[in-house]
Amino acid sequence: MEVVIVPDAKAGGELIAETMAELLRRKPDALLGVATGSTPLPIYEALAAKVSAGAVDASRARICQLDEYVGLPAGHPESYRSVVLREVVRPLGLSEESFMGPDGTAEDVQAACEAYDRALTEAGGVDLQLLGIGTDGHIGFNEPVSSLASRTRIKTLTQQTIDDNARFFDGDTAQVPRHVITQGIGTILEARHLVLLATGEGKADAVAATVEGPLAAVVPASALQLHAHATVVVDEAAASKLKLTEYYRHTYVNKPLWQGL
Repeated sequence: MEVVIVPDAKAGGELIAETMAELLRRKPDALLGVATGSTPLPIYEALAAKVSAGAVDASRARICQLDEYVGLPAGHPESYRSVVLREVVRPLGLSEESFMGPDGTAEDVQAACEAYDRALTEAGGVDLQLLGIGTDGHIGFNEPVSSLASRTRIKTLTQQTIDDNARFFDGDTAQVPRHVITQGIGTILEARHLVLLATGEGKADAVAATVEGPLAAVVPASALQLHAHATVVVDEAAASKLKLTEYYRHTYVNKPLWQGL
C-alpha cells in the first residue's frame, strides 16, 4: 500500500485526477469506478477541468457506481445514480450509455446485486476504483465486520452512517434509506487499482486503523492491505494519527517517475 500525504483536499483531487487522466491516455475506454459524497468532489472537478482544457479525452471512458440506496427512485436527487450523473458523467461530457450501476428499485434486490457483480466482470473489470472512507472505517457501504470476501449485496446501514449521510437529506435522518446495495469487499479488491482519498481530522482514526492497524473485518478499509496496487491519499489532517508519516513522505519524494501513482 502506498500512502501519499498532500497539503489539502484540492491537491489530493488534482493528484488523483491526473492519475485518472494518465490512465485514459493509455486506455481510452477505461472503466472508472466512482464514489459519492463530498470527499471526491475535488477529483471530479479537476478531471472535468482537464477534459474541458483538452488535456485528456474522456469521450470513451466508462463509469460505474460503487453503491446505491435501496428504494430511492432513480430520478431522486440523492440517489447515487443521480449524483454520479450530476457530478461525474455530465461534467465529463459523457452520455448515460457510458454509465453502469446497480438497480436500487428492483423488486428482487438480491438478483439485482448478483446481476451488477456479473456486469462488472463482463465489462472487463474496473481499471481504477475510487474510494472514500467512513469514520468507522467502511468503504462503499461495507460496514464494520463485513466479510472481506463479500460480493455485491444488500446491506443495512449503521446509525453512524445514517447520521453522517443525513446532511444530504436536509439533516433529517428519517429520510435516509436504511438499506443499500454495495459492491462487496471481495468485488472491490478485483479492481486493478484502488485509490482512497481521505480528508479532514474526522477521518484520522479510520485512516490510521486502515493503513497501520491489523487486517480486520471491524475496519473494512484495512482490506486494502491485501491489494497489490492500492494508494491512500490523505491531507495533513487525515494523516495526523499515522505513526510513519516521515517514511511515507520520504518514499514518495524518492519514488521513481516510471512508477506513477
